[in-house]
Amino acid sequence: QLQLEESGGGLVQVGGSLRLSCAVSGFTLDDYSTGWFRRAPGREREGVASIKPNGDTYYADSVKGRFTISRDDAKNTLYLQMNSLKPEDTAVYYCAAPVVLPLFFSVINPTSIGTWGQGTQVTVSS
Repeated sequence: QLQLEESGGGLVQVGGSLRLSCAVSGFTLDDYSTGWFRRAPGREREGVASIKPNGDTYYADSVKGRFTISRDDAKNTLYLQMNSLKPEDTAVYYCAAPVVLPLFFSVINPTSIGTWGQGTQVTVSS
């Protein structure tokens, strides 16, 4: 059974950094494309970053240059390094596997993602 568990969220000031982790079980990370999406209050879910089995990475324009997705295949763990955080980055962040590209960056629903975790809250204070 595929399970994903996010951690690493918290409260950070504008310009700060956080690293989110997603421990995956029941699934080998490097077999499929995986990713992170977020949901802010009153806003649609947004695909943030994705990584393909070959290591190619993709980002939403809103986070490009600030966020980095990576994975540790030995630990079967997905990461999201978030730098230069802004108040508009405040959201609950979820890891998802597998994800369908490029649909993942247009819509987050059962056609674009398979399974996701419980989420971790990121709050950026100004």
